[in-house]
Amino acid sequence: MQNLKDWETVIGLEIHAQIISKSKLFSGASTNFGSEPNTQVSLVDAAMPGMLPVINKDCVKQAIKTGLGLNGQINKRSVFDRKNYFYPDLPQGYQISQYTQPIVGKGSIEIDLKNGNSKKIGITRLHLEQDAGKSIHDLDPNKTYIDLNRSGVALMEIVSEPDIRSAEEAQEYVKKLRSILRYIQTCDGNMEEGSLRCDVNISVKKKNEDFGTRCEIKNVNSIKSIGQAIKYEFHRQVEIIESGDKVQQETRLFDEKKGETRPMRTKEEAHDYRYFPDPDLPPLEISSDLIGEIKKNLPELPDVKKKKLIDGYGLSSYESSILISDKNNVDFFEAVINENNQRN
Repeated sequence: MQNLKDWETVIGLEIHAQIISKSKLFSGASTNFGSEPNTQVSLVDAAMPGMLPVINKDCVKQAIKTGLGLNGQINKRSVFDRKNYFYPDLPQGYQISQYTQPIVGKGSIEIDLKNGNSKKIGITRLHLEQDAGKSIHDLDPNKTYIDLNRSGVALMEIVSEPDIRSAEEAQEYVKKLRSILRYIQTCDGNMEEGSLRCDVNISVKKKNEDFGTRCEIKNVNSIKSIGQAIKYEFHRQVEIIESGDKVQQETRLFDEKKGETRPMRTKEEAHDYRYFPDPDLPPLEISSDLIGEIKKNLPELPDVKKKKLIDGYGLSSYESSILISDKNNVDFFEAVINENNQRN
């Protein structure tokens, strides 16, 4: 095998962030985690005939708030589409999502790397969509059970540009994004409970060459696993190309126990989903006044906190980055400083 330094990874991440909201995106059913199966399912969530979705205004506000936190362009007009595919835990036979006209357009966030450098990662879009239910395979050897409690829960899918070039950058991007979501309180970022999930799109190429064929690794559910999955897939794809074969575009899963990815299905393209505007939902119109009100009440973001720690308290860039990664820590730090100043 040739020197791996001749190769580089091209990575884009799709983050599914569950919106902090008492009720679902298109129904009044509860979103409490850990309830008994199928106890938080409305007639809309179960796709009963004649049931029509009604948009949850609080979820829309949360998406706008997140878009502003990601330096994104808030689109005053967006459209909900039907994304058609079959899963046993998708009662409608389609997912209500957004495709060509999302609620948030281009944005960016800046990540800090261990070598002291920073890097800007572009964001392609943020769109609203409803979650599917959950298939449970381990209760009976011959049956699969369906829990629809998650069906219809509001998600923000945040899609990055293919600007990420290493496992470290991918991990730092997810950490920074999760930190922003927690600061503005639009998602709790709990990857263990599934409220923050990551799909990793990765390809490899020789430096100064065009992008290669990408594979998508679905539902990676921890920062550590994101790094492991990327490193494994990098070596797998390089080995395939150097042996004279071609990488197949496909969707893969990451096996945490084995530390490797395995094929799941052939990668779908947009045309496979047969997107079309949802006839039951009118276009979403957002006023400048609403955007302005949300922007005015936006809390301090991590980058603002970091500058304050450096300029106001004389901390180093590294020390500040560690503190701002957890809002509770930086709040505690500032509270101690303020109390000490009052005593003096």
